[in-house]
Amino acid sequence: MEPINLYDFESRAKSTVPHNVWDYISRGSQDGIALKRNRSMLESILLRPRFLRDVRKRNLSTTILGEPIKFPIMIAPASSQTLVHPDGEIATARAAATAGTIMSLSTSSTKSIETVAAAASGPLWFQLFHCGKDQTEDLVKRAEDSGYKAICLTVDTPIPSDKEVDIRNNWQLPPEAYRGNFSHNTLTDIPSQFDSGISEGHGRPPTIPLTFEQLPWLKSLTRLPLVIKGIRTAEDAALCVEYDVDGIVVSNHGGRQIDCTLSSIETLPEVVAAVNGKAEIYFDSGVRRGSDVLKALALGAKGVLIGRPIFWGLAVNGQAGVEKVLDILYRELDLVLAYCGFTSVDQIDDAILHLPVEMEYSRIPYVEEIRGLADLHSKGLISRKEFDSKRESLLGIEKQ
Repeated sequence: MEPINLYDFESRAKSTVPHNVWDYISRGSQDGIALKRNRSMLESILLRPRFLRDVRKRNLSTTILGEPIKFPIMIAPASSQTLVHPDGEIATARAAATAGTIMSLSTSSTKSIETVAAAASGPLWFQLFHCGKDQTEDLVKRAEDSGYKAICLTVDTPIPSDKEVDIRNNWQLPPEAYRGNFSHNTLTDIPSQFDSGISEGHGRPPTIPLTFEQLPWLKSLTRLPLVIKGIRTAEDAALCVEYDVDGIVVSNHGGRQIDCTLSSIETLPEVVAAVNGKAEIYFDSGVRRGSDVLKALALGAKGVLIGRPIFWGLAVNGQAGVEKVLDILYRELDLVLAYCGFTSVDQIDDAILHLPVEMEYSRIPYVEEIRGLADLHSKGLISRKEFDSKRESLLGIEKQ
């Protein structure tokens, strides 16, 4: 029988992929608390379906940074896709185009920026690890010249985070997972001072963390929108707004980098409140069902991204497998959208959600205050200048 949900794909992929490769893809950091929490918290959010509405005609399409897509599910950047299928990122890009959505290509892709762009017929983002000014300038220019639609800077990996299971497996990236964007780069042999040989940075120049103050320099390199991936607090979200980023991906990196954090879905509301519409908000980490997508959209995300399920689709059936994964999520989202009384993703709001106790109140008091200010502004009771001033005061942001 063909897979009918993402868990079927996961089971089949696990049976075909070598165990050390599977561990590298599927496991989280340390005890896997953040990894497991991503799922448990999404599952703890329940739906309040609405009926007696005409939902026979539904439209899942949306726009992301002005780019129209068929449904609000995108492909997250994920390295080393040839570990599970020889076509790797090329197959994924083609599947995304067929599905009518965006693929984000990793800096650590096994296929180059140009190769994937030539194979793709749909919109692409380029995910950036900052590997030094010269490297970043080169990568950003190559992405823009190749027609990519946005630069997505990952910020939640300031130093490598080795996985204990990879250490036990004596994991090393095999030749087929060679970094395609650095195949002719003499700097790829320079090790990071933090690099044990197992880190995510192995095979490419080491990541050099950027600071907020360096974001204007990065923005000056390109006319493309800048998306920041890995934001998890209202404080950092507010600073992103101050530095004029165009989008934020609320993500805990699938629980891969640091353990014992909140799940991404728990941090989504405070980021949405802090940003207050000044940048688009996206969500990833733990999405396995169309209902997960609906929950994220109801809490303020413009779209979601999926990562590990792409490896499952590739492992099972290459490009066709990824297409099937995306089709399953499309159909599941369409179903739950109708059952909640909506005909468009733009209609979704948090009134359809029953939140667990952990999410019914804010652990950070000012989040509710920011929401209240946003409500006053939307009703015209305070000006935008007054809202910004009060929000900055609450968040402790000093004027530059």
